[in-house]
Amino acid sequence: MAEKKSEKAKEKLHEVHEKSSGFKKEFIEFINRGSVVDLAVGVAVGGAFTAIVNSLVNDIVMPIVGLIAGGVDFTNLAITIPNFFGTGDAAVIKYGNFLQNVIQFLIVAWVIFMIVKAMNRLNRRRDAKAAKEETKEEKK
Repeated sequence: MAEKKSEKAKEKLHEVHEKSSGFKKEFIEFINRGSVVDLAVGVAVGGAFTAIVNSLVNDIVMPIVGLIAGGVDFTNLAITIPNFFGTGDAAVIKYGNFLQNVIQFLIVAWVIFMIVKAMNRLNRRRDAKAAKEETKEEKK
């Protein structure tokens, strides 16, 4: 009788191991999917690209914009609404900070657009050159 219990326990342990190995197999298949790996690569490259774009905007473009705009800084613009109920502080709406972030977003979007536009131009030239060489080889 003790032998039967031992066999049943071994069978249960084997079933649990098979289920967990099925889980492991499914997890490995999930990780090995191209889309997951592509996403991970995209996130890593996107992080590096973000640092480049931020440096370009903050260190090169924004000083030029600051010169053109006369050093205007919107971050200090705010509206203070007094507390009419007598408890707590007044409400401060910092719309200048919002405007500054919108302007910075537009500048970052413009910089990214210019980078993509330049890359597209280079790709078109490369493709045209490859097509031209292919045409030359076909004529031979």
